[in-house]
Order: sequence, then C-alpha cells, then structure tokens
Amino acid sequence: MAPTPSGELHLGHAASFLRVQQSIREKNGTLILRIEDVDRLRCKQEFVDSSITALKNLGITWEEGPDVGGDYGPYTQSQKTERYQEIILKLREKGLVYPCPISRRQLRQHGFDLAHGEALFPKDLRDSCDQVPEDPWSINWRFRVPDGEALSFYDQELKKELSFVAGQDFGDFIVWRRDGMASYELSVVVDDHDMQITEVVRGEDLLLSTARQLLIYRSFAWQEPVFGHCPILKDDEGEKMAKTKGSRSLKSIFEEGRDWKQMLRDCGLGKVLD
Repeated sequence: MAPTPSGELHLGHAASFLRVQQSIREKNGTLILRIEDVDRLRCKQEFVDSSITALKNLGITWEEGPDVGGDYGPYTQSQKTERYQEIILKLREKGLVYPCPISRRQLRQHGFDLAHGEALFPKDLRDSCDQVPEDPWSINWRFRVPDGEALSFYDQELKKELSFVAGQDFGDFIVWRRDGMASYELSVVVDDHDMQITEVVRGEDLLLSTARQLLIYRSFAWQEPVFGHCPILKDDEGEKMAKTKGSRSLKSIFEEGRDWKQMLRDCGLGKVLD
C-alpha cells in the first residue's frame, strides 16, 4: 500500500487498499505500507498520521512500514532522494534519459499532440536537450522512449492482456523534476524493486503510468511485479473521487460514525469486504 499524504484518504482509497490486503492475504504474502511523500511541497506529516489511522480503522494490517519497521526500509520516499538520483545517473549512462529545460508553456507554443490526454513531447526537440547544467538536479530529466515499441502485460484485476505503444500512447516522460524530486514513475519502480515487491494493485487511472514504468524495469532487466488495476470509485455526479475535489474523507466518515462498509456496498464494491 502506498498512500500519498497530500490530503485525507477517501472511500476510493478504502476500496483500493482493502483489495490490496485481500489479494495479499489470499496468497499468504507480506503487506508493506510505503508513504509516497516524494512531493515534499504538497505532503504533510498530519496526513501521514491521518492515513495510518484511517487504514487501521479499516481493519488493514501490514507487516512492514514506517511505523513498524522491517527489512526493506526506508518506507518513506523523502528519505530516498540519493537513491533516485543514482538510478537516473545509471539511466544517463545507458543513454535513456536527457536533461530537458523546455517548459510546458514552450511545449504549448510548439504545438504538441495529444493521446489519451497525454502531452507527447516533440521528438524533434530531443537533440536540443542534452546540455547538463552545473547543478544536474536543477533541471527536468526525461526518459527517451523507444518509439513504436509495444508494451504488454496481463492485468490480474481487469482479467485481460493490455498493450500500449511507446511514442504513440505516451511520449518522453519526466523522471526528475527541476524542483528537486523524482517523478512518480521513477520513484515507485525503484521502491518496488528495492523492496522486492511482487504484486502491485492500483487504480485503473494509472494504466498509462504502468506502461511507462515497464520501460524503467526493462532498462535494468529488473523483475516486473504482477499488476492489477481496480475500477475508479466515482461520486454522485459521476466524477472520480479525489483529494483535490474535496471528496468526503475517511476521517470525517469515521468521526461521524457512518457505516463505511455499507457505503462501499452502495457503490457496488462490497466484494472488497469478503
């Protein structure tokens, strides 16, 4: 489980994390809690504490994590900056990443294409983005995708084979941000590898991100985990539940004494309670 402490958890998180626990227990596996606080500008300790309390109130238990320790720590991403930088330098040696000073505004001015809502980095700008500044971590770094390469994996939750094409479904993506932090794609791959994670269950809104992550795994010939993507829980207006949209938090549900199990059943997600 890997909550991002940038706000309170909501029912959508409850459904996903309960499914994670359910799947791991079915396989007699080890459940690990990881705090994905790589974005230090948005993440706060109060949300770390609140997330742990909410998970416990859901009846979820874990064998390793920031509160209980374990063999594969640290369990918070903010403590692994040097490790992420080490991996980026190795990718650089392989010619797979490059520094990119071009801003989003410049990309808009250039006129980029869209695929699945994804801004594709213009291929003709790659060669102009190879100047490393004195401080290499003060600039964005992008992963150079192998154009036309198909990336396929079987999804254990959706029960089907999925396939994406690099350079069409997504373009060169950021692995390090100029504000001094690793991207989601890079940090979770490094963490999953370091922690020897064998199964990942996340929301289906991250399918495209999983395809990107596969490129990083394969760059080092690392063992890829089994992936599963759960349906996204939506609110009464049909919108995806999100912290930024003020979706009802688990904290408020618990404080009000509401029946969260029935709320999940009402959303058609009662199977995560079995």
